[in-house]
Amino acid sequence: MKVATYQLAEHGWVPNNPRLPVICYRRAFAPTGCEETASAFEDAFARHGWPAQWRDGIFDYHHYHSTAHEILGIAFGSALLMIGGPGGREMQVEAGDALLLPTGTGHCALSSSEDFLVVGGYPAGQQWDICRNAPTDEQRKQMAALPFPASDPVAGLNGPSSNHWR
Repeated sequence: MKVATYQLAEHGWVPNNPRLPVICYRRAFAPTGCEETASAFEDAFARHGWPAQWRDGIFDYHHYHSTAHEILGIAFGSALLMIGGPGGREMQVEAGDALLLPTGTGHCALSSSEDFLVVGGYPAGQQWDICRNAPTDEQRKQMAALPFPASDPVAGLNGPSSNHWR
């Protein structure tokens, strides 16, 4: 597994996260087939306190979450994503990759293969929302106060987020 981090500044109406970087896990799991890879992500996320809440694609419109951090496990197919809001960073993802998005991070799918499937998870106790406008002062306070998860969703207690999110 190769790990890369991206610190994103506020960009237009998208707040991104001034303290926490996006973490990209390349080949977090070897893709073995749609169901097997999706189940591997779901099992890892649950084991590390980030229960999966859905299987689907990624919205094709820019949005962020103000109430939760998010882990995206690419179970099948591939996509070109934009991270950070309109005009942000383009990122190609494929089966086996994962993206850890801190609260406030803008994201959308620019294009994807027909078989693209993602597993989405959130830290236990955090419920996601969908934001498509600049955050209010209250949302900014809420995002700044959102607790750090106890464990990395992919690698556990000593995973990349324990180094990059403290």
